[in-house]
Order: sequence, then structure tokens, then C-alpha cells
Amino acid sequence: MNLLDAEEGKEYIIKDIATDDEEMEAFLFSLGCYSGEPITVVSRVRGGCVVSIKDGRYNIDTDLAKAISI
Repeated sequence: MNLLDAEEGKEYIIKDIATDDEEMEAFLFSLGCYSGEPITVVSRVRGGCVVSIKDGRYNIDTDLAKAISI
């Protein structure tokens, strides 16, 4: 299941970052998005969603959301 399937307001644990793009993986890691880290979908917006990771909120696009397995 990826982040696009997540319910709003429910906390999930990241299982894996499923991408071959090293830049995308490095970007997500810089946000604190890696295996074992809790993540919450705050809201859905056109073209992606707003997520809460650690103490930050980030607007991520559909491609990034598809790469995050929960």
C-alpha cells in the first residue's frame, strides 16, 4: 500500500521507499522520510497530498506519494 491509499489523519509507519531514482530517495530522506518513521496524511490537494513527518508538514506530489510504501 502506498501513501495515496492512506486515510487522512491516520498515522502510518513507512515500510519502504520504492524508487530507482536516487535523487528522489535522497530528497525524501532529507525530509526525514525513511523506513520505520511515522507519517500522517494531513490533507489531499490537487496533484498530491500534505503529509506530516516528524515536526514538519510537506506538500508532496503524486509521484513521491506513490514511492512511499506504508
